[in-house]
Amino acid sequence: MRSAIIRDQYDAVLFDLDGVITDTANMHAACWKQMFDEYLQKRAAERGEPFCPFELATDYRLYVDGKPRFDGVRDFLTSRGIQLPEGSQNDPPQAETVGGLGNRKNELVNKVIEEVGVKPYEGTVKLIHQLRHQGFKIAVVTSSQNCEAVLKAAKLDAFFEVRIDGNTIHAQHLAGKPAADTFLTAAHALGVDPTRAVVVEDAISGVEAGRNGNFGLVIGVARKGNAEELRHHGAHLVVNDLGELVE
Repeated sequence: MRSAIIRDQYDAVLFDLDGVITDTANMHAACWKQMFDEYLQKRAAERGEPFCPFELATDYRLYVDGKPRFDGVRDFLTSRGIQLPEGSQNDPPQAETVGGLGNRKNELVNKVIEEVGVKPYEGTVKLIHQLRHQGFKIAVVTSSQNCEAVLKAAKLDAFFEVRIDGNTIHAQHLAGKPAADTFLTAAHALGVDPTRAVVVEDAISGVEAGRNGNFGLVIGVARKGNAEELRHHGAHLVVNDLGELVE
C-alpha cells in the first residue's frame, strides 16, 4: 500500500480539495442541507405538501458531492422533480433560481470558513510533503469556488503548482466532475500525460472523473466508510486516510 505512488510510474498527483486535503466536506454538506431544507420547507408550506428533507446519506452523495455548485443544485432539484429558472451565477442569494440557491449555499460556506476556520488532514499534509520531496508535480482540482480561501486558511496555498477550481471551470467553460475535463486541464497545465498522473478523490463524481480521463491511478479516500462504492465507480485503490500512503 505504501509504495502505491511510485516515481518511476507517475509524474504528478492531482488532489481534490474538500474531504481529501481539508476537513471541509462535512462543512459543505451541512451548508447544502441547511440551504435545501430551508427552501424545501418554504416550498412545502406554500403548496400544502409534506416537507421531505435533504438527506446527507443519499442526496448529498448522489447528486451534489464533488460537482460544481450549480450542477449540484440542478441535479438535486431534478431528483425531486423540481424545475426552477436558471437565473444567473450573479443572482442574489434570495432569488428562487438555480443561481440564487447556489449562491445562498456559498454564502453559508464563507461564513463558516470565516468563523470556524479550516483544518487540513494530517495524513494528507504528510503525503504532500513526501511527494514534493520525491519530485512529483502537484495540483489541486476542485469544483469549489472557495479554493483559494480554504487553502490559505489551511496554510497550504504554497504547495500546489497548478490550481483548477470552480472559477477556472466557469472561465474556461469546462464540464464539471464526473466529466474528466478539470483533471485533464490540470495534467495539461503540469505538462504530464494522464496515464502518468494520479487522481486522489473522495467523491463518487470525482473517482468517475479519474476513470473517465483514463488516469494512471485513481485513489479513493473512503472518509464515509464507502470503500466498495468508490471502487465500484472507478477507484483502483481505496484508503481510509492518505497517511496510509506515507512511508
